Amino acid sequence: MTDTQKLLELAKRNNGIITTAMVVEAGISRGTLKYLSDTGGLERASRGVYTLPEVWEDEFVNIQSRFKRGIYSLETALFLCELTDRTPSKFHMVFPATYNLSGPKQEGIVCSGSKEPLYNLGVVDLKTPGGNAVRGYCAERSLCDVLRPRNHTDVQIVTDAFKKYASRKEKNIPLLSEYAHKLRVEEKLRAYLEVLL
Repeated sequence: MTDTQKLLELAKRNNGIITTAMVVEAGISRGTLKYLSDTGGLERASRGVYTLPEVWEDEFVNIQSRFKRGIYSLETALFLCELTDRTPSKFHMVFPATYNLSGPKQEGIVCSGSKEPLYNLGVVDLKTPGGNAVRGYCAERSLCDVLRPRNHTDVQIVTDAFKKYASRKEKNIPLLSEYAHKLRVEEKLRAYLEVLL
């Protein structure tokens, strides 16, 4: 199998998306990637992200591949966790406290910095509408985040998200309570849970 065939096969196995990092990790030359891009075998979606011509471009993957340290949060994470039907008008991401936020802000991303251990608290792989995996906060962490006053989340979105979460079979109330304690939103969480459970 040639490098070109290997690269295309790798893209097919990854829902039609391939990144430069994946190509390097697979031991395939970057020149093969450039060749496929130049000849129309792949389309450049964004810096370091390529798709097969027949594949729908996944903006969630494009953004995260450009800003690898970013974790989807707030309304974006609620959407990816299927706790809201509203497609986010802007993407929300959290970065390490020392990360320079000027790049993501120029791209129109609503971003904030967070220190450890809160930065990595509740990080999971979430599926985008295109079926690709991206890093975001789990449902429990996202619900606690939207209760924090500094995040200014629309009350209707918060209420709907809690209603959807309460109706789920796989809800994890002890984990939700643990995150509420760590993020200091216990009283607000209690108010929502008393109404819904």
